[in-house]
Amino acid sequence: MRGLVVKNTGFWYTVLLDDGATIACKVKGNFRLKGIRSTNPVAVGDIVNVEEGWITAIHDRRNYIIRRASNLSKQSSIIAANVDQAVLIVTISHPETSTTFIDRFIASAEAYRVPVVLLFNKIDLLDEDELHYLDLMQNLYETIGYTTLRVSATEGTGLSRLREILQDNISLFSGNSGVGKSTLINALVPDAQLRTAAISEAHDQGTHTTTFSEMIPLPSSPEGRGYIIDTPGIRGFGTFDIEKEELTSYFKEIFHFSKDCRFSNCTHTHEPGCAVLQAIEDHLIAPSRYQSYLSILSDKDDSKYRAPY
Repeated sequence: MRGLVVKNTGFWYTVLLDDGATIACKVKGNFRLKGIRSTNPVAVGDIVNVEEGWITAIHDRRNYIIRRASNLSKQSSIIAANVDQAVLIVTISHPETSTTFIDRFIASAEAYRVPVVLLFNKIDLLDEDELHYLDLMQNLYETIGYTTLRVSATEGTGLSRLREILQDNISLFSGNSGVGKSTLINALVPDAQLRTAAISEAHDQGTHTTTFSEMIPLPSSPEGRGYIIDTPGIRGFGTFDIEKEELTSYFKEIFHFSKDCRFSNCTHTHEPGCAVLQAIEDHLIAPSRYQSYLSILSDKDDSKYRAPY
């Protein structure tokens, strides 16, 4: 039987079969013996074959979002597979989402051909200076070529536009803990009734309220093809399997200028005749984006990720 993985709670997977029935399954042990360096060889969004409560095969994925499992690991964690777009929920404050986190997520999505929408939540909490910073952030990413949207999940601002973006698409929702992902999904899908929690006043960080990944059908999708993939909040985003030679391609504006570099193998760090370094000096590339590029370059230092005990 064939089906769609709609929920992952660790060792158990809920699979929606082609006939409309759901079944709880486990993964055959030999999946972990085929060179898959992943903590979860099967992900929500996967099309799989099922036999007697066991997942026996994964169909080819058209794309997926992946990150390093932890800073001490050389394993990956597949966040979701076969998605139409990734909606990265970020907040200017309460808590603050760093530009490095945003850029790491975007670069990983670019590497696996997943379009990204940047959703700025909690705009009702922002003061005048923070709203000005939000304007700058939206202008930066829209100029690069990304869709951005500002919303307030608690007040409903921007939700109608968001519903249009989500309609009939399979959309991964991701972001730091505490950015309001669960509150936002509850506003879009009242029947979801996801658990929410206040952020820590001491550290201005969120707590994990989602502990597993799940596909939630959208009531606003008349064709029945719209889903939100809800995922646990994450504090950091380690890139995985991005080679130094490829990285430039995943920063659109850096790639644009790199074509004019003197050397075809330019790393854009120190070489003479580097058009990217000149563009930074001419304020044509944002310093925050370049620092994110350098940060991911440093991920290729194997000593940075020592083997876990």
